[in-house]
Amino acid sequence: MVLYEYPFNESIRTMLRLEHLFDRLGQLMPRDAAVDHHFALVTLFEIMDVSSRADLKSDLLKELERHKAQLTAYRSNPQVSQAALDGVIARIDHAFEGLNQQAGKATQPLAANEWLMSVRSRISIPGGTCEFDLPAYYAWQQLDGAKRRADLAQWVATLAPLAEALQVLLQLLRDAGAPHKVMTTGGQYQQSLPQGRSYQLLRLRLDETLGLIPEISGHRLMVSIRLMRCDADGRLRPAHEDMALELALCA
Repeated sequence: MVLYEYPFNESIRTMLRLEHLFDRLGQLMPRDAAVDHHFALVTLFEIMDVSSRADLKSDLLKELERHKAQLTAYRSNPQVSQAALDGVIARIDHAFEGLNQQAGKATQPLAANEWLMSVRSRISIPGGTCEFDLPAYYAWQQLDGAKRRADLAQWVATLAPLAEALQVLLQLLRDAGAPHKVMTTGGQYQQSLPQGRSYQLLRLRLDETLGLIPEISGHRLMVSIRLMRCDADGRLRPAHEDMALELALCA
């Protein structure tokens, strides 16, 4: 099954993009090749770009506080495991404290690194990091893989509180949605959303053997899914099959 996620607001969209970039960074860093570490730096700079919003940190802190307040209300509920509840609240507290203790933006220490910023200024230019453009960067690429990994780990460590806060919030959001089966009609599915409840994320699972690609759109009142199939020439065409989907709406 292939999982597709669709955010209903800009805040969740930003969080999903950052999660995607942190996942890619985690795959590239343990490798030895200089080209892998080059793209690890590319990813690091993308994280800086996506997290450049001045209100990102405050939004994450507010969301952590909101989830803690909601969970704290369950302390007197006998049907809730208090040990499990305490564990989740402890994770929220740890993520909150780590992010809150950082002065300014999460990426501020990286922006103050002149060497990194010199690479960042050239890395988006096609071929802009050749040895004659950035000899210092070329020399870094010739270092042993372990030394490059150590440097990357040092730079990425400044982003650890941001990554932890994202991980905690997205897990809480995903856990809030219960998956259920729905059927498309002629390759399309629409669902009206109840008023008074604000959903933030849609999760859709499709059988990968079907060769279908979902086009998802949605807002606070309705969700629409259209199934597409990729032709031999690479173009997407509507698929008209009645198909079972696994859908979850997360508030």
